Amino acid sequence: MSTVNSDKLSSARFAQATDAFVEVFTASVDFDKRMAEQDIQGSIAHATMLHAVGILTEQERDAIINGLNHIQQDINNGQFVWSIKQEDVHMNIEARLTDLIGNAGKKLHTGRSRNDQVATDIRLYLRSEIGHISTQLIRLQSAILNLAEQNADTIMPGFTHLQVAQPITFGHHLMAWFEMLSRDYERLQDCCKRINIMPLGSAALAGTTYPIDRFMTAKLLGFSRPSANSLDSVSDRDFAIEFTAAASLIMMHLSRFSEELILWSSAQFDFIDIPDAFCTGSSIMPQKKNPDVPELVRGKSGRVTGHLMSLLMLMKSQPLAYNKDNQEDKEPLFDTVDTVINCLRAYADMMTYITPKKANMYASAKRGFATATDLADYLVRKGLAFRDAHEAVGLAVRLGVDTNRDLSEITLSELQQFSDLISADVFDYLTLEGSVAARKHIGGTAPDTVKAAIALARKHLIPPC
Repeated sequence: MSTVNSDKLSSARFAQATDAFVEVFTASVDFDKRMAEQDIQGSIAHATMLHAVGILTEQERDAIINGLNHIQQDINNGQFVWSIKQEDVHMNIEARLTDLIGNAGKKLHTGRSRNDQVATDIRLYLRSEIGHISTQLIRLQSAILNLAEQNADTIMPGFTHLQVAQPITFGHHLMAWFEMLSRDYERLQDCCKRINIMPLGSAALAGTTYPIDRFMTAKLLGFSRPSANSLDSVSDRDFAIEFTAAASLIMMHLSRFSEELILWSSAQFDFIDIPDAFCTGSSIMPQKKNPDVPELVRGKSGRVTGHLMSLLMLMKSQPLAYNKDNQEDKEPLFDTVDTVINCLRAYADMMTYITPKKANMYASAKRGFATATDLADYLVRKGLAFRDAHEAVGLAVRLGVDTNRDLSEITLSELQQFSDLISADVFDYLTLEGSVAARKHIGGTAPDTVKAAIALARKHLIPPC
């Protein structure tokens, strides 16, 4: 029979030591130690509050705060010794604090539980990381704005079903990416409102009998308010799921960007050049230049979406309140944060050096009868019903296909056989330049409209608080 493991702060209840394998299996310190700073912040605020309500003496409060600051220094310097016997980040720090300052360290846990402590740490951690992610989002948006501004009048084909549809500008296409990222930014800020609610003081599940001041602790930690229900507070992971959902959308958008960059950099499209620093070669084919960064980002999008599914499945059958299952929330959450930050950083760095091949884009736009809709609109403005105009233009396109000519290259007399409403001014609308310039309403692809959209975007692109 094993003896009691007296090294554990929670060991008195047990007559047997924890099985060696179970000790490793149930421990989380290897990954949750990344929340050490947040754990120490929460403990300093908790100790400050405990003194204010008369539970700790001034000397005990000061000893705890000084001890915690000493531990933070040791962690920062790589001198803190993490022990798997103490299971997690919270118990490691508390055990070390007691070693440093004695009995005062044992009083720190008064009025709280690891359940509300970890819920608070995760919220503090996510709140901080959303700030870092938002910063990388803005870096990427700024790079996109710069590239869009340089290419506000660079003509390229717009696609539906990956078939040439209508001419647009490269700047306009890039601003579509910008809009996706703007929604991502807004979702993160909105998610932060629900993250910024403090569970500390809920204790294990029912609150505490001590006269704690949760509003004071919330203010010290920068939370908007304390949580309203102790059962929900310790078991809620909605905020983590919501964050991971927002992160999945970010990664889905980056994956869409990646798909286009991969296509555009291929020999078949040849629209852009991705700088060598973001590509690799082949081990066997010396001519290859592979767009590894976009491909890897595209692959990592599935990883983050998988983490979202993991968290949803983790929570779907849990009864109130806290369960050990919730230890499994951290690894997917931490990996989501790391993946999103790294992918956004790589994209922001890469986007600065993307070079469009303007002549190839222009030639591709001419090959797909991209101004067919402009010809139909022209006929409608001349008084022809849209369905009749649609048929007439279809006949003109068929002639272009048969003779290997763009609509702008078909003669006036040939066009007039499809409608006597066509006159010489039609060529003002059949050129690629005329087509994009005509779409000058808000949201349109006209170069002046794109430039105005970029200017407005710059005005509203502000760093996160």
